[in-house]
Amino acid sequence: METKFRVSSSPHIRSNDSVKNIMRDVVIALLPATLYGIYIFGMNAALLVLAAVISAVATETGILKLRNQKATMTDNSAAVVTGLLVALNIPSTAPLWLPIIGSIFAIAIVKHVFGGLGHNFMNPALGARAMLMASWPVEMTSWVKPGADAVSSPTPLGIIGENLSVQLPSLTDVMIGQTGGCIGETSAALLIAGGLYLMYKKVINYRIPAYYIGTVLVMTFLLNGFDLYMAVYNLFLGGLMLGAFFMATDYASSPITARGQVYFAIGCGLLTTIIRIFGGYPEGVSYSILLMNVAAPLIERYTQPRVFGGAK
Repeated sequence: METKFRVSSSPHIRSNDSVKNIMRDVVIALLPATLYGIYIFGMNAALLVLAAVISAVATETGILKLRNQKATMTDNSAAVVTGLLVALNIPSTAPLWLPIIGSIFAIAIVKHVFGGLGHNFMNPALGARAMLMASWPVEMTSWVKPGADAVSSPTPLGIIGENLSVQLPSLTDVMIGQTGGCIGETSAALLIAGGLYLMYKKVINYRIPAYYIGTVLVMTFLLNGFDLYMAVYNLFLGGLMLGAFFMATDYASSPITARGQVYFAIGCGLLTTIIRIFGGYPEGVSYSILLMNVAAPLIERYTQPRVFGGAK
């Protein structure tokens, strides 16, 4: 037999996808919500986004040079996504230095201290948000209502959590994004559209977003007096859609096994609901994802599929 079989090391199934292409699709998916946030909150929101992205790319380039590594388009595109997510997780009233510090922390500490691209154990943007919230809580919770007047206004989650005697916005308003909040979390409809685009491009799968959002729906219904309308209403508040589609699905900090992703998403949903209803802080998305990021290696360990042909 002259036909020879070439045997190489794994992986034997390869894909044409690259980090650069994946990050490009994530940026495309985030653009509608980003542009809408700039449209409703004004020029300061645009400056905050630019400051965060430029700081992230500059920090990435500088650290790679210090490590005697060449800065590639792959590294820079990943830094662009991190900087964009940092900006989308802060209020439009934040001072310009806030996203700069957040992006530097996300890239230098959360990402590169633990090995760089693909080695971070938590989502860099969420790590930066948690740090900024702990360090500058006033700047991170100063909300304004969209519009030319820029009047200070509590978010719908703040109204619910603090039992304020303020009328809640309509379901349509919270879906479209006519409420106070962070730059990128107000328009749930545009975030869902971006998430569906990522699913269509096979950048993410349905498991984490579906089980995360579904768990929040069920738990809010059970713990909020079996009020189905309020359970559905809560889905479009805060950073749930941004977190479920764009941050909980981070490749490096979420499980890779199918069962592990389901358990991870359910854990995020449980923690989010518990923090929202019983915690002192009305939003629980950031902290729930960060806590589950820490648990991801353990989840992977106990959800590994059995090797084909191996012992039970």
